[in-house]
Amino acid sequence: MSLLLTRVRSRARISSSSSSFLRRHHPRSPPLAPRAAFASLAGAEEPTVVSPSEAEVRAGALSRRNLERAVGAVHRDGLVVVEGVVPHAALDRLNARMVSDARVLQARGDEGPFNYNTGNLQQGAPPVAEFFDPEVFVSESRAGDLLSLPVPSPPPPFFFLLVDDLTRAPLTNRAADPIATQVTSGVLGPRPLWTFCSANTAVAGAGAARQPVHSDADFAHPDHAFALVVNVPLVATAAANGATELWLGTHTAAGGGGVAAQEGAHGERTSGRIREAQLAARRAARPPCQPPLAKGSLVVRDLRLWHAGMPNRGEPPRVMLAMIHFAPWYRSRMRLQLADDVRPLLERLERDGRLCLDVPVDWIPRDRALGTYLDRGFGNSYDFDQEP
Repeated sequence: MSLLLTRVRSRARISSSSSSFLRRHHPRSPPLAPRAAFASLAGAEEPTVVSPSEAEVRAGALSRRNLERAVGAVHRDGLVVVEGVVPHAALDRLNARMVSDARVLQARGDEGPFNYNTGNLQQGAPPVAEFFDPEVFVSESRAGDLLSLPVPSPPPPFFFLLVDDLTRAPLTNRAADPIATQVTSGVLGPRPLWTFCSANTAVAGAGAARQPVHSDADFAHPDHAFALVVNVPLVATAAANGATELWLGTHTAAGGGGVAAQEGAHGERTSGRIREAQLAARRAARPPCQPPLAKGSLVVRDLRLWHAGMPNRGEPPRVMLAMIHFAPWYRSRMRLQLADDVRPLLERLERDGRLCLDVPVDWIPRDRALGTYLDRGFGNSYDFDQEP
C-alpha cells in the first residue's frame, strides 16, 4: 500500500474518489486548500493559531499540514494555539465547579496557594470521575463519529478519508492521537509522560496584580524541548480577565532564555523571575504580546518560555488548566494523584488507543481525593526537575 501511495496517479485517483464521498456525507467540510511548499514557515509577533477543519476536530487529529504548523510554532516560538477543539459544554461543567473552588482558595489570602501575588492562584482540578472529561483533560479523539459513516459499496480501490489532501488515514481501524498529544508527541517523541495536572486562576480583588515575567523551568535543564504545558482555558480570555502575557521565542538560549537569565532559588515562591537587563534586551528584539484566546482553544507551551500572569480586572475567576507532558526520556519524579473512580476512564482510553500518553498515577479513594485536592502547593513548590 505504501508503494502505491507514492505514485502520483494513484494518489490523485484516491483523492478524487474520497473527497467526493466526504462532500456527500459532510457537506459543511471545507474544500481542499491549495498547497504551499511548507506549512511551518512563519514569522509574526502574535502566536501561531491553528484552526482545524470540522473533519479534523471530529476525527480528533490534525492533518499533516496543520500538525507541521503546530510543531514548527512550538520549536520556533515556544508556543502554539489550536482553536475550536474543546467542547464548550464540558468546559462549562468544569468551570462552574472550579469557579466555586477558586472563591474558597481566594478567601485563604496569604495562606492560599498563590503564585507571586494573591490574584493568581495555583488551583487543583477536582480529580474525580464526574469532572474528569477526557475531551478536556486529554483532548480525547472522537474518531468514532467518522467511523460510523456509510462505506460505499464497492469501496474505491483504497478507501481513504481525507482530512485534507496531505492526510492519508484508513477509514477503518483508525486510532488517531488526541490533538494535544499529537502536538506534544510531534515535539517530544511518542507517548509523553503526563505527570502534572493543575490550573492557574486569575481572580479579581485587592490582590490582583501582574506577575513578574518568569520561566517555569527554574532549574538547570536541557537546552532542547523536554516539557510542554497544555493549557486549556475554561472561558474565553482577554486582557480584562487576565490573559497571559507571552514572550515568544524565549525558550531557547538564542532568545535569551536559560537559568542564567533568572533570579530566585529553585522552589521559592518567587523563583524563575527574569532579570531586568534580559527583559530590556528581549523587549527591543521582540516585545511581548497578550493575545486573547477563544473558548474551546488549547495552548501548547514550552515550559521554558517566559510569560507573566496578568491581573483580572473585575471579571469572574478565569480558570486555565495546566497539564504538563514530559518527554518519554525525561526522568520526572512526579506522579498524578487521582480518585480511583477515574481509573476506568483512563484504562478505556488506553485500551481503545486514544490515550497516547504514559500516565503514572497514585490512585486514592474518592472521598480522600475530594478532601485534599484544594490543599496542594503553589506553582513553584512543584519540582519539575528530573532524577540524575
